[in-house]
Amino acid sequence: MANLCVIGAGIAAVLAISLATAAEEDDVTLLKRAQELFQPLPKDMATPESPIIKERVDLGQQLFFDPRLTVDSNMSCASCHQPALYGTDALPTSIGVRQRLHPRNAPTNLNSALNIVHWRGDRESVEDQVIKALISPITSGQPDLKAVEDRLGRIPGYASAFKAAFADAANPITAQNIAKAIGAYERSLVTPSAFDAYLNGKSDALSSTARTGLQKFINTGCVMCHSGVGVGGGMYQKFGVVEDYWLATGSTNIDKGRIDVTKDPADLYVFRVPSLRNVAMTAPYFHDGSVSTLPEAVRVMARVQLGITLSDADTSDIVAFLESLTGDLPANFATVPTLPPGSLVPKEK
Repeated sequence: MANLCVIGAGIAAVLAISLATAAEEDDVTLLKRAQELFQPLPKDMATPESPIIKERVDLGQQLFFDPRLTVDSNMSCASCHQPALYGTDALPTSIGVRQRLHPRNAPTNLNSALNIVHWRGDRESVEDQVIKALISPITSGQPDLKAVEDRLGRIPGYASAFKAAFADAANPITAQNIAKAIGAYERSLVTPSAFDAYLNGKSDALSSTARTGLQKFINTGCVMCHSGVGVGGGMYQKFGVVEDYWLATGSTNIDKGRIDVTKDPADLYVFRVPSLRNVAMTAPYFHDGSVSTLPEAVRVMARVQLGITLSDADTSDIVAFLESLTGDLPANFATVPTLPPGSLVPKEK
């Protein structure tokens, strides 16, 4: 009997080793597959055309948080892209100057220079987004770019900051330089997370539940649109491939999407695929903010894009993976800067 017990214990040990080895092999396979589909975040989002220069980043941070650029001096970029809410405002659709409603949900500005800019792709870059925002009747209320330039020129303290950031410019305070400064600042806002450590080879950076969720995220087909460095953000797709999206989201205003920009019938209900970086922190979801929780958003996407009904367990595992995409806030975003002092100086008559 004692010998049988020893044999039984030996078999159990062999089985345990075999199972552990199989699990390790599965983890190796999953990591290799993930590295083929995704890439870690870069240290910043500079390009040759849009370099990151410290003086520009510092100036851009001030401009991003300064409400004095807008018509009533009571809203800034940070009003819709709040650090405490990971670069969003937690509203279905944002409220702009003079209580004017934005037509769509405010996407996070974190890691945003890696993505197609805006839901309908009607911005060429983060710098182009700034230029258009400066004269938008919703985000600024200013009549033209010259009005913005004149306003900044009347705030003591900005002259030296613009001169430091654009030393070669005869007249540094221009709308283009405002856009370059805020763009440089936004290109510095990168949020590496546990998932980046995982992609860099640290397989235990994700919990076993998150790894299971990653596997289901891949196998379910989510990666057909949500891949690359942003886990999405780099392509357009019809929202509602299998069925009309509003049947699942309960949307009351049916947004036609990119067709309003391109006038191409093929772009009806087409939107930019959102990046899923920090998605656990950026509710509500979709272009109209129609879904308030991440588990429900995951279920909606599986239903309307893939024709799949996810179980509670599958949903929970995928959400665990998505939570691993949450990174720390950059220090220069988490801390609000001190702005150049002074109220607007009246123009000389």
